Amino acid sequence: MPIEPIDLTARLRGRVAVITGGASGIGLATAERLAAEGARVVVADLDDTAGRAAAERVDGYYVRADVSVKADVDALFDEVAAQFGSVDIAFNNAGISPADDDSIETTELDAWDRVQRVNLTSVYLCCRAALRHMVPQGRGSIINTASFVAVLGSATSQISYTASKGGVLALSRELGVQYARQGIRVNALCPGPVDTPLLRELFAADPERAARRLVHVPVGRFAQPAELAAAVAFLASDDASFVTASTFLVDGGISSAYVTPLTDA
Repeated sequence: MPIEPIDLTARLRGRVAVITGGASGIGLATAERLAAEGARVVVADLDDTAGRAAAERVDGYYVRADVSVKADVDALFDEVAAQFGSVDIAFNNAGISPADDDSIETTELDAWDRVQRVNLTSVYLCCRAALRHMVPQGRGSIINTASFVAVLGSATSQISYTASKGGVLALSRELGVQYARQGIRVNALCPGPVDTPLLRELFAADPERAARRLVHVPVGRFAQPAELAAAVAFLASDDASFVTASTFLVDGGISSAYVTPLTDA
């Protein structure tokens, strides 16, 4: 289903936004959306070719960073602050969902640890680094990518992924409460299944898993990355000035559904 174009505002003009995992999927769509709304966008990724292409696409800036490594994360946010004078928006979005993360009976410790480092520890590191710049400024918006599986159990298990996203949700909620009176908002974006390269790769290998997911989405389709990008733009903007510590679900109704599908279509 095509997404209708909307008239963009300049509500993010003058803001500096850091997007991890910004070379593809939700990250790339968000880079495009924030740039269209006036932000100066910094794309952080491990894929130099795709990362540079993404930055060029939005007239932005590329920084190579492994978000699971503290030195890389600190250098990323310090470089952005030095280069552009502030860190106003941090969209901590990078994540993985490898095939060897499955049920608790088959997921080994190395797979568990790898997912936790990339999906959860990275968010801790990025929030910490962003806050070092946002606290002195007295302003900022942090958006952390969690998932709808942070609020309900998944029958098609990815045990470390699910646990990591639950951690992102709890971390975001606590930071949102702690920093609210310092002018800094922290929210957890909780997408439903999104039509990204990661999801297509996962479901191409297991069509049955895809079908089991899709039948439980009341809207009847997977989300488009641009729909998540629109939510990030809202949370990053002053339109969301009273929104913090929230579980911001953009899931097509999946987390509220009891009996689906609504029709046979």
